[in-house]
Amino acid sequence: MKSLSLPSIPRRGALAALALALSGVLLAGPAVAEPLKVVTSFSILQDITEQVGGPDVSVQTLVGRGGDAHAYEPTPADARKLADAQVLVVNGLEFEAWLPRLTRSAGFAGQTIVASAGIEPLRFAGHGHDHDHGHDHDHDHDHSHGHDHGKGHKHEHGKDHKHSHGHGHSHSHGHDHGHAHGEWDPHAWQDPRLGARYALNIAQGLAQADPANAQAYRERAQAYAGRLSALHERLAQAFQALPAERRRAVVSHEAFAYFGRAYGLTLMAVAGVSTQAEPSAADMARLIRQVKEKQVPAVFVENVSSPRLVEQIARETGAKAGGTLYSDALSEAGQPAATYLDLLEWNASRFLEALRP
Repeated sequence: MKSLSLPSIPRRGALAALALALSGVLLAGPAVAEPLKVVTSFSILQDITEQVGGPDVSVQTLVGRGGDAHAYEPTPADARKLADAQVLVVNGLEFEAWLPRLTRSAGFAGQTIVASAGIEPLRFAGHGHDHDHGHDHDHDHDHSHGHDHGKGHKHEHGKDHKHSHGHGHSHSHGHDHGHAHGEWDPHAWQDPRLGARYALNIAQGLAQADPANAQAYRERAQAYAGRLSALHERLAQAFQALPAERRRAVVSHEAFAYFGRAYGLTLMAVAGVSTQAEPSAADMARLIRQVKEKQVPAVFVENVSSPRLVEQIARETGAKAGGTLYSDALSEAGQPAATYLDLLEWNASRFLEALRP
């Protein structure tokens, strides 16, 4: 019987080297995919997208914390952000009037997600005719839309959102806003239930752009939407406890109609949709008269609006100054509205504290 010969020393060394190399490959595992590069139009969308995207996305924003999207002027740095992005998340409803020109100049060729897709928007009060700034925005009636926006909806990525209609109307109110707006109110995120729709829309878009992580996006969005739904139920109970005659307030500009509708508040805006709007002297006199006649309990300033006119109304009417609301932008970290959920909680707490008897 022939004896088996042992491998030669060089051969044994080669085998050992091969085993070592194989173990390195196994330990390294599959290559980790780079996070999806996402740009959002403003800070609130950035936070929602980060909640939905988790570690699978890298998110930058154009209009940062405390920034005013109404008066925003894009920069060359913004064009570079967009040029490198795979996905762009926008609000839609003609909120970002400055964005189409930026995407063209940046040569953005990625996927666009319209966060407000499927939402039935509110019309601006007085669209198509001169708006009376003293007009009550009466949202006590129920505008709930019973159909399921999540079924059968097709995203038209890279196209105008279907509710924008392309009218390009200027919502002028008799003075120059410095910013063109259409007929639809774009501030839908002020209703937590619609914020949940934003999250689900963003998840759907991210899943299309990054199918490998589609399930993770959907699961995060569902969990986040659940938190928003729970917040809405809690706030609805708190506002329901307010006496009906106390559910009135003055705000700086038309940014809270969805919030008012959600919680049965009548909100009177000093200016129109634009934070740059300046009401006429007649508008101011009319609003001050109505605040006195209707005994409006409180007035509020906003983080992206000048407080001057609201403070004047408080002085001349005796209405309580209810503090600062966050409308179109998050605050810096460590301040009251560092996240979208924080923003909703803070705004609700300001209203409730100021309007309680």
